[in-house]
Amino acid sequence: MLRKWQQECSERALQNYKNKQHHFFCQATPGAGKTVLAATIASRLLKDDMVDLVLCFSPSLTVSDGIKRAFSEILNCTFNGGLGSIGQSLTYQSIQFLSEEFWLTLSNYRVFVVFDEIHHCSGSEYEKANVWGQQILTKIQGLATYTLALSGTPWRSDALPIVMAQYSDPDGKVVVDYQYTLKQAVSDHVCRAPRIVLLDNEKLSITSDGKAESFSSILEMLKQTKASYQSVIYNQEAMEYLLGLGCKKLAEIRAQSPNAGGLVVASSVQHAQIIKNILYQKYAQTVSIVTYRHEDPLAEIERYRKSDTQWIVSVGMISEGTDIPRLQVCCHMSSVKTELYFRQVLGRILRVNGLTNQQAWLFTFAEQSLIEFSERIEQDIPESCMFIRSDTPEIFTVGDSGRKLAANGYSTDSAGSNTDLRWNGVAERGSTAGDITSFPDEVQFGGFKQRIIYAFQTI
Repeated sequence: MLRKWQQECSERALQNYKNKQHHFFCQATPGAGKTVLAATIASRLLKDDMVDLVLCFSPSLTVSDGIKRAFSEILNCTFNGGLGSIGQSLTYQSIQFLSEEFWLTLSNYRVFVVFDEIHHCSGSEYEKANVWGQQILTKIQGLATYTLALSGTPWRSDALPIVMAQYSDPDGKVVVDYQYTLKQAVSDHVCRAPRIVLLDNEKLSITSDGKAESFSSILEMLKQTKASYQSVIYNQEAMEYLLGLGCKKLAEIRAQSPNAGGLVVASSVQHAQIIKNILYQKYAQTVSIVTYRHEDPLAEIERYRKSDTQWIVSVGMISEGTDIPRLQVCCHMSSVKTELYFRQVLGRILRVNGLTNQQAWLFTFAEQSLIEFSERIEQDIPESCMFIRSDTPEIFTVGDSGRKLAANGYSTDSAGSNTDLRWNGVAERGSTAGDITSFPDEVQFGGFKQRIIYAFQTI
């Protein structure tokens, strides 16, 4: 059974196609069910004899595999591109490797093309497009009978235009045909209401040449010294404290929903292994780990999805589009600090699954960018990025958090020489190996404190 927003959006898309509009752009919050929407539209187009074949493109093998499963079930046929198949799910990376024979064959059919997480593909023209955008502009744009672009976060960190997207004049906001915000999804009980815990430390000190300097927050220390955010996420005591909070919250949720799981987004393979050891050895948790170095990461993710293992630690494998509804706790410990990535990671724990406890908790450190992103969650989609097509019958607006960050901005991470980094007085020697950055002086961390942001609720 379709959710109300999926029914509304699918009807609007089909009506637009019948009115000779060949491209449709849907923005729907992560976790709302965009894949089911796309498969439903494909099913209707096939039933109404408007297309012959369906192609889906997405940014990763994990997402592509999920699309393949969903389309096979909803279309009630194979979706692997083989004999008798109605279509195929591919990654954007694969476009450049498809043969000319493939494209020639498709040119003889009416094709419906779905672009999942279209914001990965940039370029309004070939010369200014990224590789994926160029492939879409040259090989797909003129081939497709109808196209559907989907995105939960329809903007790019580099501010480049999204391929095939339209922008309004003169403000240059991306134009969409349908929007479904996180605030709406929470109100409709389609997504969980996120709770974000920002971990800070109010007793920081740095000793240099025998002279100690104190700081009352991570923000202050990072702003006034050469210490890097990596020195926080790689510190043993900091990791243990943050993971301990996550384990405690997951245990509370599993008391009502025994199959609930937790996700840790790590910074590197080395970092992920350290985190796995902490969870297993210090907190006696069951843990899976999946990274880009795994021979078969899809199989590992699928095993975790079907198991009751408490945690999965990921490096670049479970950031967007991965459907694991039992995830309800996330520890964000990645060195990637963009709003796009933050919202995609948050989306992994927002999918409802019908169980008793539908809480969603994200734990991270009180770094300036992450604080700002957390403050803006109620805004849902930055207002500078979104404009609804003027001929759309109903306009969906986004909330305004109405809150401003008190702290001022500070400089980006910078590297120095060796350091002893200390949380609660326990030293952890930094190094220059891998992506760990090391710094001068001795840093001591005293007491921890927490700030909790309840999105769409009164604190």
